[in-house]
Amino acid sequence: MQHGSHGMMMPGMTMQGMDMSGHQHGNASPAAPATGKVQPPKSKPKPTRKSKPAPPPASTQEQTPTPTGDSAPVLSEPAAAPASMPAPAGTDLPVSADAAPAPAAPADHAADAFYDAGAMAAARADLRREHGGMRLHQILFNLAEIQARRGREGYRWDAEGWWGGDINRFVVKSEGEGRFGRSLEAAEAQALFSRAIGPYHDLQAGIRQDLGRGPRRTYAVIGIEGLAPYWFETEGSLFLSDKGDLLGRVEAWYDQRITQRLILQPRVELNLAAQDVREQAIGHGLSMAELGLRLRYEVRRAFAPYVGVSWEGRAGRTARYARAAGEAVRGTAAVAGIRTWF
Repeated sequence: MQHGSHGMMMPGMTMQGMDMSGHQHGNASPAAPATGKVQPPKSKPKPTRKSKPAPPPASTQEQTPTPTGDSAPVLSEPAAAPASMPAPAGTDLPVSADAAPAPAAPADHAADAFYDAGAMAAARADLRREHGGMRLHQILFNLAEIQARRGREGYRWDAEGWWGGDINRFVVKSEGEGRFGRSLEAAEAQALFSRAIGPYHDLQAGIRQDLGRGPRRTYAVIGIEGLAPYWFETEGSLFLSDKGDLLGRVEAWYDQRITQRLILQPRVELNLAAQDVREQAIGHGLSMAELGLRLRYEVRRAFAPYVGVSWEGRAGRTARYARAAGEAVRGTAAVAGIRTWF
């Protein structure tokens, strides 16, 4: 009896109870449906790409009701920081109620356990001196030059020296000019006390004494000097003479580096007066202006020869006084000199 040729099995019989020896089990046909039709054998399903499982039907999903009204839970507010404890710097986080305050800085020093009090006091004094308490000094000739002006060769200097620390200094300034073969035309010397009022500016006060030809006046001086934005060196001073005359001066210059050693320096100086000073041939307002351009080469940082050009002119009543005395109102000079400090 060939089981593969029939679509039905006998009642009470199972596949385990039948003798299948001599038959090809792989060719056996599955049981036919109740309709009597024979179905073809099923083929091996082809592998398919994995895809996300489809969501279950809406009826099977658990619906969580959204609480509304009085049934909605109330979110707790973060604990407020104690009134005596400030918030941490740099954050907007509240301070926890159980946060401990920072410990106090230690009052003792480890070195005190090994050295006596005298040695530690000397060491701390040296530390303060090396970190801003040292006494230094400098002498600077910003201008030391010869001027050639249509056969009237002359000379000019502008120098200052100081001694002190980063905050307080004693300053001595001097400037003047003259002609070769003639007496000194104009000169002055200042003795000042300078105190730093910021990282870039110093406030100065002291006295000024006029030298050279003309009346020799003494002035009380107050001024400010320092480094302006964009690296402009600036000086501004007020002078009150022993005769009650009020004068002013503003100076500025800028070092434009062409190379590390070649430097172009434009310079401007303005002199002003609050009133006429006939004894010194000075008129009120802007009395004199000077513009200069100098090119220097730093052989060393402390030694730099230069060449350049300088223009100066008198204005207002000062120009009238100069014409009345037979002097030139304005003029241009070629200059050559040395800028040095030590």
